[in-house]
Amino acid sequence: MFIKEAFAQAANSAAQTTEPTLMSFLPMIGIIVIFYFLLIRPQTKRAKEQKQMQNELQKGDEIVISGGELGRVVSAGDSYITMEIATGVEIIVLKSSVQTLLPKGTLKSIETGKSNRALKNSKQKSNEPRQTEPENKETEVNETESPKQDNEKN
Repeated sequence: MFIKEAFAQAANSAAQTTEPTLMSFLPMIGIIVIFYFLLIRPQTKRAKEQKQMQNELQKGDEIVISGGELGRVVSAGDSYITMEIATGVEIIVLKSSVQTLLPKGTLKSIETGKSNRALKNSKQKSNEPRQTEPENKETEVNETESPKQDNEKN
């Protein structure tokens, strides 16, 4: 008796379900549109600007590469650039590793953490002769030995 009623209810609820409509997909479509305008579009725009900047590099540009090194472009090829990181020190890096193009004159104005006084002191210290180590190291060792070691020797 109860079993027949249960089957009847199951068949009745299956008939009530309808096909998915546009209204059920509307929230999903809204989320995709929001993701496009807030995430995907700005990211592709930034990647396009980065690629354009890397392709337009020329001699004399001041740049920062992905490793954090700052330098000046000495020469630029199709895939690689030669970058001067210090006077007389040049390295070859991929164009794709260039992260930022700095305004002209930035490298001269950057503070390296050392003041002029510290630089002068380091130059003066480097000009002074080095102190030599004591010639007779055995006497120093014997003076630092403990009395127990002296007793063992006797």
